[in-house]
Amino acid sequence: MSDRVYIFDTTLRDGEQSPGATMNLEEKVSLARQLEALGVDIIEAGFPAASQGDYEAVRAIAGAVQHVQVAALCRALEKDIDRGWEAIKGAAHPRIHTFLATSEIHMVHKLRKSREEVLAMAEAAVRHAASLTPNVEFSAEDASRSDWEFLAKVCEVVIRAGATTVNIPDTVGYAQPFEFGELIAYLLKTVPNAKDAVFSVHCHNDLGLAVANSLSAIRAGARQAEVTLCGIGERAGNASLEELVMALRTRHELYKVESGVKTEQLYPSCRRLAQIIGQPIPPYKAIVGPNAFAHESGIHQDGVLKNPLTYEIMTPESVGRKGTDMVIGKHSGSHAIKAKLAELGYPLDEQQLAVVFAAVKELADKKERVFDEDVEALVLEKVYRRRDKYRLKDMSVFSGTHGVPPHAAMVLEVLDGEAVVEERRNSSFGEGPVDALFTCIGQMVGYQPALDRFQINAVTGGTDAQATVTVRIAHGEKKSVGRGTNEDILVASAMAFLNALNRLEKMREEKEECPTL
Repeated sequence: MSDRVYIFDTTLRDGEQSPGATMNLEEKVSLARQLEALGVDIIEAGFPAASQGDYEAVRAIAGAVQHVQVAALCRALEKDIDRGWEAIKGAAHPRIHTFLATSEIHMVHKLRKSREEVLAMAEAAVRHAASLTPNVEFSAEDASRSDWEFLAKVCEVVIRAGATTVNIPDTVGYAQPFEFGELIAYLLKTVPNAKDAVFSVHCHNDLGLAVANSLSAIRAGARQAEVTLCGIGERAGNASLEELVMALRTRHELYKVESGVKTEQLYPSCRRLAQIIGQPIPPYKAIVGPNAFAHESGIHQDGVLKNPLTYEIMTPESVGRKGTDMVIGKHSGSHAIKAKLAELGYPLDEQQLAVVFAAVKELADKKERVFDEDVEALVLEKVYRRRDKYRLKDMSVFSGTHGVPPHAAMVLEVLDGEAVVEERRNSSFGEGPVDALFTCIGQMVGYQPALDRFQINAVTGGTDAQATVTVRIAHGEKKSVGRGTNEDILVASAMAFLNALNRLEKMREEKEECPTL
C-alpha cells in the first residue's frame, strides 16, 4: 500500500525571489490556476507582510483557486501572522506558514537570541496562528545546520502548540543526501509527538543536491516536499517539482509513495512559467528541457526506433510533451534519417538514402541543427533535383526615418531549366525594407507565404562581413527553409526568400509528379 506525499509548491514565493523572476498580480493568478490544474496540494502564494503588492497578490490567489490549499509565509511575529491571515482567510483551504531559524549561526548572528528565547518565540507564533486556523505549518529555518537534539525539541514544542506540518529546510543547500535522510529518520524517531504532524522538507540547490536530498528525506519518512517549477528560486534555486515527481513515479518500487500531481501537466506548467518570467527552459533541463527527449546519436536513435525503453525511462507524453524528437545532426545514423524521411513521406531506396545521408552529414557540419525542412529540401535537391524556377536579376530598396514609406523594386527571372522564359518587374511598399522586399516577391510569384523565421548571422567579424540570412516560410501545409549570403543584408534577404520559394516549388512539382510520395 502506497503512502501519500504532499506537494507544496513555492514557485510564487521562493521561486519569485529568483533574480529576474518577478511576476505581477495577474501573472501570479494565472500561474496559480495552472498549479491547481497540475494537481499540487499546497500553493505558497507569497509573503503578505513583505509589501502591499505581495499582500494583494496573495489575497487574489486565495480567491482564485478552490481545490488547493493556499499558504501565506509569515515570520514568527504576531503582526506578520495577522497580516498573512488577512490575506488568505478568504481561501477555500487556507494555511499559515510561520518560520524561525534554529541553527546556532542564525540564532547568534542574525536573531541574536538564545535557544530558550527561540523556543518561546516559536511556540508563541504557532499558538497564535493556531488560534486563527487549524492548518498551521512551522519551518525551522536552516534546520540542516541545527543541533539535532535542539531541533527535535523545537519540533516537539511547535507540534504541541498546534502545528500540523513541521518543515525541515536545507536552507543553504548544505546537506548531503545520506545525512539529510538520517536527520529526518532521527526526528521521526526522537520527537515524541511526531505522529501528530506531517514532516516536510524544503531543499535548496547550492550543491546541486536539492532533489536528491528531498528524495532521501521522503524515503526516510517525510511526507511533504516543498518544490518549485523548473527549480527556480534564490541563489541556485530549489528542488525541482517536475524532477521530484517523475523520480517518485519512475522509481515507484523504491519510494512507494503517490502524489496527486497530473504529470501530463508538467511541461505545460513549466512552459507557462517560462513565458511569464521571460526565461526559456534550458535545453538540458531534466524532464521538460528541449533536449530531454531528443536523440542525435546514431546508436541512441537506432535503439529508440526499435524500442523506446532502450534510452527513455519515461514517455514524453507522460510529462505533457508531444513525443520523442529525433534530432538530425552530424551524429545521426542512417536508421534515424531513413525513419525521418519516411515520416516526411519520402520512402527512398538504399541508393537514394545513401545520397541523402551523405548530404545531411555535410550540411550538419555547417550548421547547428538540421530541421525537417532541410532534410526535405535535400531530398528534393539531391534525389528529385529540379533547377530553380525564380532567379533574382536586379533590385533596389528605399528606407528612411520619415516621409516616403519603405519600398522595394525588383526584376525577377522565371526559368525553365537554364532558359529564361519570362522577366517580371514589380515594386511594393512595406512596413520596413525587408517587408517591402518580401511583399514585392510574393506579388510577383502570385502568393504570399507566411514568414515563420527570419535570422541574420555575420559570416565573419568586421563591418564589411558578409551576412547569411535564413528564412523559414510556410504556405498551406508546406514549409521550407531558404538561405542567402551577400555583403548586403537586403540582397541576402531577397536571395534567402527566393531560395525558400524555389524549394516550395520543387515540393509542389514532386508531389504532382510522384503522387505516391
